[in-house]
Amino acid sequence: MAGLTPTSPRPTEIKLHQKSRELEITFDDGKQYRFSCELLRVFSPSAEVRGHGPGQEVLQVGKKNIDISAIEPVGSYAVKLVFSDGHNTGLYSWDYLYDLGVKHDSYWQTYLARMQQAGARRE
Repeated sequence: MAGLTPTSPRPTEIKLHQKSRELEITFDDGKQYRFSCELLRVFSPSAEVRGHGPGQEVLQVGKKNIDISAIEPVGSYAVKLVFSDGHNTGLYSWDYLYDLGVKHDSYWQTYLARMQQAGARRE
């Protein structure tokens, strides 16, 4: 995935819906995406989740009822999400969030397949 460029879509609004456990992001190109807290947690861009290289990803289990407890801006390019399980090391760049939105269904299906393959549970 390419890095942030001057023409990259940037968020104009970020809303946390605590009841539905969803983060809604509207970008300046008019696109709007809703992410479950679970999806954002299991696809955290942190080394703890992604590992330090290909094939080192760590499957995140039991995150179905996770909440976001804080959203902290990081410069003008990202946010840090603090989750209710204490995880707070992922920096979610605008490009990363946009990519998650565009490929949401594919990422979600991959996650569910990995869970099934591992015999793991979302609860």
